[in-house]
Amino acid sequence: MNPSSMHAEVVVDELVRCGVTDAVLCPGSRNAPLSFALQAADASGRLRLHVRIDERTAAFLALGLALRSGRPVPVCTTSGTAVANLHPAVLEASYAGVPLIALTADRPPQMVGTGASQTIVQQGIFGGAVRLAVNGAPGTAAEENARLRSAVDRVVAAALGSTGGPPGPVHLNMPFAQPLVPDGVGSAPEGRADGGPWVEVARSTRTSPPLPLDPEAPTIVIAGHGAPELDAPVPVIAEPASTLWPAALRCGPWLLGNAPKPAQVIVAGRPTLHRPVQSLLADPDVAVYALADPAGGPWNDVPGVVRAVGSMPRLAPDPSWVQRWRDADTAAAKTLDHALDDPAAQTGLRLARALVAALPAGAQLVLGSSNPVRDVSLAAVPRPDLKVLSNRGVAGIDGTVSTAVGAALVHDGPSFALLGDLTLLHDTTGLVIGPDEPRPDLTIVVLNDGGGGIFGLLEQGAAEHEHAFERVFGTPHRVDMAALGAAMGVAHTVVDVDGLPSALGPAAGVRLVEVRAERATLRAAHEELRSAISAAVDATI
Repeated sequence: MNPSSMHAEVVVDELVRCGVTDAVLCPGSRNAPLSFALQAADASGRLRLHVRIDERTAAFLALGLALRSGRPVPVCTTSGTAVANLHPAVLEASYAGVPLIALTADRPPQMVGTGASQTIVQQGIFGGAVRLAVNGAPGTAAEENARLRSAVDRVVAAALGSTGGPPGPVHLNMPFAQPLVPDGVGSAPEGRADGGPWVEVARSTRTSPPLPLDPEAPTIVIAGHGAPELDAPVPVIAEPASTLWPAALRCGPWLLGNAPKPAQVIVAGRPTLHRPVQSLLADPDVAVYALADPAGGPWNDVPGVVRAVGSMPRLAPDPSWVQRWRDADTAAAKTLDHALDDPAAQTGLRLARALVAALPAGAQLVLGSSNPVRDVSLAAVPRPDLKVLSNRGVAGIDGTVSTAVGAALVHDGPSFALLGDLTLLHDTTGLVIGPDEPRPDLTIVVLNDGGGGIFGLLEQGAAEHEHAFERVFGTPHRVDMAALGAAMGVAHTVVDVDGLPSALGPAAGVRLVEVRAERATLRAAHEELRSAISAAVDATI
């Protein structure tokens, strides 16, 4: 067997021994050795292979697979710009702590810098975004087997956070010399006889002392992406992708600035959705503490005011304090539902409430960035029987279709996604799934308001910027979603919010459910609703 084919088979074999069950592959010439090895592993049932034509889409597919499963997932590319297209997903994986493996083919070192086609400097291309970057050493001798298997074990351990740092993406760059296809002579060196990895790496564990706060002081917990599971006897305001969302106050984000101000706040994970949350954390009259990340990641502290980092202490809040927040939440929820029961109310909030309520138990919901995740946070009733995911590491809209497809391929139950129209259009290649590829059952609900609705809620959406807003922020489009679905071989239907539940029955393959909306009244509708909720809470407390 030629050296390139041998090294590729060793890499794939060791990845499987390390627990890899899914791999994503993009076509290319320089990564042909890995392509043959991955195909063989798929054919023998050792892993499940997913082939995609677009490296950026492929990387987010791998991200979705890893995000939902918790297992490392490699995405394999050829050399050159193919590698650069992995960078957005690598960044998301880095900030979200997802074990993504960038498995890239490269030209031999002597070809770099010579003007060879599809050749760039790939070593270090992801900079500090990866937990570990390893360059596979070329060689022809069988003794390379141990060194290469050890390198694979090292990058997998780093991806899983078993080497002392938090989990996240890693880069294994493999220089391959010609010939790049199997020659049928010889075989790849064997691994351990017991089938395990070459190096067994134990998962590291971390403990922290309790936070030095006043256990009886008025306290709330603010939870975002990556928050650890905990049972807190105080009001909790949690984002939908947080593990604490099912136990959180329904209208928590609406209450800030209206309900009684806490003396101290405990931050769990990375809350990033709501500006009132950031205002509270920056309030000099509020003591802010952060829960330590069990995986060893950094704590969240945008304004630089956190007083201590540690584990959750035993809290003994005044029951009347907790009850005042519950009463405020009840009053806010009543006002919110009364407003959203009106068919003329803001469509995004109505859609978010209706979708979450209509999903079957055990369902998975992937939320797009911008308005969808915020609409769910502001309008939906939290449910403990749903798995909610969102790309909140860097919170971009790129690759969300592919993330949802990857998560659906792993989830044992029905899968759904709620996306904005621009988020869908940004990743239309995520809908391109070859006829021989594993295909999930996934319903993508698209709120189509013909552009970038979230900007209407930000400073640039104010009346004084109206002259420039629509073209450079609203970014209107005229894409026919039905035609897009037909081109991609994806079923499409249009419903209104009231007709949504009937469109969410069992799905076969990927389908689009389009809900149309207007952006022009979005800002005014939010301001009117916020005023109504504030008045209701003021009357309660």
